[in-house]
Formats: sequence, structure tokens, C-alpha cells
Amino acid sequence: MSQEYTVPGEVVETAGIPEPGAVTIVVPTFNESANVRQLLRQITEAVPARLPCEVLFVDDSTDDTPQVIEKAAQDCPFPVTVLHREEPAGGLGGAVVEGLKAATSDWIVVMDGDCQHPPSLVPDLVATGERAGAGLVVASRYIKGGSRAGLAGSYRVAVSRGATWLTKALFPRRLHGISDPMSGFFAIRRSAVTADVLQPLGYKILLELAVRSRPRTVTEVPFVFQDRFAGESKSTAQEGMRFLRHLAGLRAASPVARMVGFGLIGLTGFVPNLLGLWALTALHMHYVPAEVLANQLGVAWNFVLIEHLLFRERRRHRRWWDRAGRFALLANADLVLRIPLIALFVHQLHLGVLSATALALVTTFVLRFVATEALVYLPRRAREESVRGGRTARRAV
Repeated sequence: MSQEYTVPGEVVETAGIPEPGAVTIVVPTFNESANVRQLLRQITEAVPARLPCEVLFVDDSTDDTPQVIEKAAQDCPFPVTVLHREEPAGGLGGAVVEGLKAATSDWIVVMDGDCQHPPSLVPDLVATGERAGAGLVVASRYIKGGSRAGLAGSYRVAVSRGATWLTKALFPRRLHGISDPMSGFFAIRRSAVTADVLQPLGYKILLELAVRSRPRTVTEVPFVFQDRFAGESKSTAQEGMRFLRHLAGLRAASPVARMVGFGLIGLTGFVPNLLGLWALTALHMHYVPAEVLANQLGVAWNFVLIEHLLFRERRRHRRWWDRAGRFALLANADLVLRIPLIALFVHQLHLGVLSATALALVTTFVLRFVATEALVYLPRRAREESVRGGRTARRAV
């Protein structure tokens, strides 16, 4: 459940958000109480009066950050809003999406709450976007005039550069013209945002925006990454794993990529299958039941990888045991179907045994992929519409 406060000089409870301005600054926060006052002071000093703005904090904190914002906002000449999320779905990326949906201005600037993104760049981001007619303006550390100086330690620098290289290698077309896809500091036109298609996982929301809902025209401005004002970085090994899962989900968004991934995962399933067969036959089990049991190890292996790498975003449509049962049924039906297919290809198409086996493998693979997507991970339309309607109703209430 969310709680919302609006601050036109002071914080009061309200059901709405401020009147539209030229720019809405969206700041996702998680336990940033030590940074809030400094950030609002910097924004007050940096954003000129001729550029009307509002600041929207989307807060997932477990500390007193909302209360600190309330006090600090009393000294601000612009409206400040706090949207506190009791259930922080999607992490910091999910918080940004909530901010994008709630923003009322023509331009939305997304920045971190730890003072590492300089608010003095906000007017430049908006002005650059207006001059270029761009839908997205990225503050980049990797173009002339930019710097990653605020990254603490060589380890974080190496991780940042590695993540940048990996994302650009995976999405060369979508990230063309974006030198810093890992940046959390950017401006986007509200008209260019299709928030409903975004499915963030973790804190790399710019990557999500660029891949799923990229505006046609993108430009960049350089910025110097600052030292954190207070507190500790939220970058952890767990966040790193979420990032990798997010990358896999984005890359598997197209049907062709999903089919390729499905095939590669299927190939890896031979490893637990063969190991299980070796272990069971070593225990003197007959090779026929041993093969059947060992095949289930490969099925389980494939199911786990497919769940987390290919269809993570669709798991909510059915319960896990329902998905697992359907997947196992399809995987084992593949074995039953393959033998009649080989016989058909040999006797009707007059193929050799090896050619018939190869063609049967390809045929059953394609059928299994299509059936897995349609019968395991695609929801029925009526059910999907019902879910969407329920979410809308709860928002309206």
C-alpha cells in the first residue's frame, strides 16, 4: 500500500500531486535519510526559477527517510512529493516506474538520492532535449567531459565497465548512441514513456527504458559522477545477480531469442541426464528405467533455467507446480513422439536413419518450444484481462 504527501513549501497529506511544471525530478530512495536535506538544497541552488519543477521521491525505505523529507521540504521553493511504497516491487527500477506514472510535467529527470548525480545538470538535460528534439537525454560518464570519478575503488570501476560492455554487446541496435547504458541519471519526455511495457528488476532502469520503450531520438550530455555524500552504496552481489537475470530476460524478449535460448538450455540438460544415467547404471539398474529416471533430471534442470532466464516475467500466470507439471509432461511427450516421427520419415520420406533422427529432433524441438510457451507460460486472455482490471480497481480505490 502506498502513502502520498504533497509539499508546496510544507508537507501535507493529499490524494493528488502538484500542478504540472516544466520538469519533474524523480528520485528513488531506499534508506537515504542522511542525504535528503543535502540533495534538496543542491536542487534549490541548481534549478533556476524560470524552470518550474517539482520533486517526487518514490521511497522504499525502512528508516525515517519520509519524515526527513517532510522536514527538509519546508525550506524548498518548489513542490515536493513523497510516494512511499510498502511493497517495493521491482526494486529501485520499480520505484522509478511508479514515479514515471505519477509525474505531471513534460520532462522527467531521474536521478539518485545519494548526491552522486549533480542537480546542476538538470537544466542542461532539459535544454539539450529541447534543442535536439530528443525524447531521451542521457547523462554519460563515458563521453568527452564526463568522468566516473565518484566510483569507489577499482573493483566498482571494473564492474561498471564490464556491465557497460556486456549490455552494449547484447543490445547493439537498441543501445546505439548511448555510451553509458548503466547511468541512472537521465531526462525523458513524458510523452515518450510507455510505462505499462516496463518490467524492471533491480536498479538499471535506463537499460529497461532503452530496450523496451526507446524514444526515436536520443542524445547525451557529459557528467562527472560525484562522491556519495553519506551512507553506503546499494550495489551488492545480490543486485549483481538481479542485473544478470534482468539482462537475460530482456535478451529473451523476442521469439527468436527465446527459441535460441530454449535450445541452448536444452543442450545443457544433457549433462545432468548423462550423469544420472551413469550413476543409476553403476548401481546395476536396467538401462531402460535408468534412462527414464535420468531424463527427469534433465527435465528438472531445464525447467529451473527456463523459469529464471527465459520466462521469469510470465511465471505469475500459473502456480509453480502447475508450470512444472505441464513442462514435465511436454518434455517426456517429446521422447514418445520422436520414435514414431523417425519411423514416419524413414518409411514415408525414405530418409536414412541418421537424417530422419536429426529431422525428428528439430521437429520435436520446435513443437516443444511452441507448446511450452503456449501451454505453460502464456495466460488465457480472459484471465489476463481479469488481473489487469483488478489492479486498476485497486489503484482507483
